[in-house]
Amino acid sequence: MPADLVVIGLGHHGLPLAQAAVAAGIATIGYDPDPRQLSEPAAGRTPADIRRMVSGGFRAVTDPAALGRVRTAALCAPTPPGPDGALDLGPLTEATRALAARMRPHTTVVVESAVQPGTTDSVLRPLLEEGSGLTAGRDFHLAYSPGRVDPGRRTPGYDHIPKVIGGLTPACTEAAAAFYGRLTDKVVRARGLREAETVQVLETNFRHVNIALVNEMAVLCHDLGVDLWDVIRCAESKPYGFHSFRPGPGVGGHAVPLDPGTHPYGGRALGPLRMVGLAQEINGRMPQYVIQRCATLLNEHGKSARGARVLLLGVTYKPDLADLAGSPATPIARRLMELGAAVSYHDPYVPHWRVHDQPIPRADLLYEAAAEADLTVLLQHHHTYDLQGLAVKAQLLLDTRGAVPAGAAHRL
Repeated sequence: MPADLVVIGLGHHGLPLAQAAVAAGIATIGYDPDPRQLSEPAAGRTPADIRRMVSGGFRAVTDPAALGRVRTAALCAPTPPGPDGALDLGPLTEATRALAARMRPHTTVVVESAVQPGTTDSVLRPLLEEGSGLTAGRDFHLAYSPGRVDPGRRTPGYDHIPKVIGGLTPACTEAAAAFYGRLTDKVVRARGLREAETVQVLETNFRHVNIALVNEMAVLCHDLGVDLWDVIRCAESKPYGFHSFRPGPGVGGHAVPLDPGTHPYGGRALGPLRMVGLAQEINGRMPQYVIQRCATLLNEHGKSARGARVLLLGVTYKPDLADLAGSPATPIARRLMELGAAVSYHDPYVPHWRVHDQPIPRADLLYEAAAEADLTVLLQHHHTYDLQGLAVKAQLLLDTRGAVPAGAAHRL
């Protein structure tokens, strides 16, 4: 059965797009070779959300034959960081080949996966043209639109988040804009593919650079004996020139820093973005800084990290979301275990947790576990936590999020 849209990749970008399209009355199918994607919904979507999508006509398929019967195809395959830190384009190029082999003339192809500038034109376009025998800009439309999904957050809704569109040609831009105009109140047209791709670079790196700044401020303020959270509270009163970020034990999530200067796809060597590299270095040090603070606190209370019972609270990368992608809890737990600590965890969204294939004991009785632990570390502030109650129960509490009432815990 033909459809208006196929979303290729039902992860943290693809599933919200498919949900928005179904809600807008667009006949939508989702293609993902991994059938677990709908049994483990991404981006904070729930099984109830999936049921509503299905009742609205949504179909999930694993047969690529369905890719040839659509008007618009959105490539939302994951591009996780590889061993060298560069984006792994393997899943995206595989999805592109699957689409190309079945694509028909006049299809509008939009890439939403995170990529380095130049990737859509120099990597994906040749795959689409070679596999289909069609020419981009003449026989089919090709555009890029940076994903702007904030996993777990329902407001603002998809229809209130402007979508940036950049096409290979002006006609490609308009074709993609016509599609997204059915989903959102505002479409912003970029000059072309690379401009739209670079929007993703700027937005992603803005987050990482500002988190790095406030993480450095956290270390400085601890050394000075200054309450950083009070500093941030006061700075937020400035009505211009300041955008608040909060420190934490590290930076997780799917949006990794993007440095086009170190991994160019346009064929021209560029200098690295020094600010991005420095931000990665600073944020990458935060898990080890948390370990140092843990060891110091234990020593100050006459205990060693070796043999200490350490309870980690909240191991996901984001509050109130069952997503472990890039969570700093993993390197923190691993290092604590290397130091000889007995590590356990509690997280209402994570029933089972393994670190380097080693299962971590889960504390079922939260307050009892906090009372028994030599050190409790709040890594993620899930809103189900009664932090004041935990502060009373815990022998020693390190708050890496500044969420516990002032004076009730040691803060990062």
